[in-house]
Formats: sequence, C-alpha cells, structure tokens
Amino acid sequence: MRNTIIVVLLGLAATFANAEVTDSAMNGFTTANEVIIAESRAETWVAAVGQIDRWWSSDHTISGDASRLSIRPEMQGCFCETLGNTAGVVHLVVTMINPTHLLRMTGGLGPLGLMGVDGNMTWEFEDVEGGTRVSFTYAVGGYSKDGLDKIAPAVDFVIGEALGRLKAYVETGSPEPAPVD
Repeated sequence: MRNTIIVVLLGLAATFANAEVTDSAMNGFTTANEVIIAESRAETWVAAVGQIDRWWSSDHTISGDASRLSIRPEMQGCFCETLGNTAGVVHLVVTMINPTHLLRMTGGLGPLGLMGVDGNMTWEFEDVEGGTRVSFTYAVGGYSKDGLDKIAPAVDFVIGEALGRLKAYVETGSPEPAPVD
C-alpha cells in the first residue's frame, strides 16, 4: 500500500510544475516552481491573475470554494477570499505589479497567515519558445514553534499544484491535469 501511495504521489508531481524547496531552516524557507505554458504571455497573465477562481484548487481555500477567490491587480490590492456578506480573508497583499511581466504579493498564504511569519510571493511571466515561462517563488520567514523547515515541503506542493492547475487551465480550459500513463 505504501509503495502504491508513493507511486501515485510521484505521478501527480510529474503533472505539476517543476518544484523545489531551494532552502529551508527553522526560521524560513524558499520555494521555486515553474512551468512552460503553451500560450502568449498576455493570455497567461489574464488567466493567472484575473481568473484565479477558475484554476486554484478549492482544497486550498478556507471556504472550500475557489470561486470565492480573486486578485485585485493594483498596488495594495489583494489576493482575497470572500466568506459571505462582509466576511473575508486577505491572503496576500499586492506590493509590486508590472502587468504581463510580474506580480509580487506579501503575506502568509493559507495557514501561514496564522503564524508569526511573513512571505514574499513573486509570479514572473517570460516569453520563451513555445509559450510563456511562469515562475512562482515564495520566500517565507519568521517564527513557528516547530520550525518553518517542517512545513516547507507542504507549501511547495500546494504552490506547485496551483501552477500545474494554471497550466492545465490555460492550455485546455480545465484546471485538472491530464492523467499520467
């Protein structure tokens, strides 16, 4: 059973982005994920930033519903999740934007927002042969009783999965990656 789970996880990882925890320590970590998306930079940007509710996994939301997510791509805009009426969550705050090239947001994504940490997530979009290279880099630092190095692989997985879902969404219209043979 354990070997089957490992094989399934490795197969899933292959469908997602090239991912790596580039460094980690008790007080922080950095993850780097990238994919090549077979679409123009402008179209990829529109999907990534303007349609996050269509490709982000509902499994990685507070509400359990990705349709409640949005990114307001302006200075001090937010990667937000509405929870109903006047309730909501600011996951990250936009701190730098260069449309179709770069989006930088700061904060603690997901459960990191409950810890004594801060992060800097940068999304970069670059023209390459065959489409657009999209890179998500997330540097997190601060305090967690058990050490941030322990959660780095899980955060890296979620971000890698998100980038894989973005690729699938832009290329096929569905965020679900194709099954691995």
